[in-house]
Amino acid sequence: MRKEDKGVIIGQLADTVKEYGHFYIIDTTAMDAAATSDLRRKCFKAGIKLVVVKNSLLHKALMSLDVDYSPLFDSLKGTTAVMFSEVANAPAKLLKEYKEGVPTLKAAYAEEGFYVGADQLEALATIKSKNEVIADIIALLQSPAKNVISALQSGGNTIHGVLQTLAERGE
Repeated sequence: MRKEDKGVIIGQLADTVKEYGHFYIIDTTAMDAAATSDLRRKCFKAGIKLVVVKNSLLHKALMSLDVDYSPLFDSLKGTTAVMFSEVANAPAKLLKEYKEGVPTLKAAYAEEGFYVGADQLEALATIKSKNEVIADIIALLQSPAKNVISALQSGGNTIHGVLQTLAERGE
C-alpha cells in the first residue's frame, strides 16, 4: 500500500472516531465469511458501523487525535475490526448475542472511559445511553410532583370525610 493511501485511511479512521464517539475493538480471527457477513448485517440493522482495519493504521489514527487513547494500544494485535456507534451500549448488546464468544471484545472506548478485555462486556452492556439517563432524570423529577398532587387530591377526600363524620356526630 502506498504511503499516500495510508495517509488517507488514517485520516478517514480519525474522522470516524470523532464522528461516532464510541468504538469497540473486536477480534474476528475465528469468524468465517458467512459469520462475518451475518455480523455486518446485524451491525447495519443496529446502526453500528463495522470496519476491518490494520492495527498500525488504527494506532496512527488514534495517535493523531486530541484524546489519549494509549490504554487501547496493547489490544491492537491480531485480526482487528472496529465497531463505531453513537449509542455506547449498542455494540456490547450485539456482542452478547453471540454465544460462542466470537467475535471477542479486545477493548472499547465508551462514555469517555476505557474498557480493556473481554471481561468488560457485561459492564459495557449495562451502560445507559444518553436518552435513557434523561428519561430516568425526568421520571425522578416528575415523581415528587405526582406525590404532591396525589396527596392533595386524597387529602381533600379525607377532610371531607372527617367533616361529614363530625357533622353526623353533632346531630
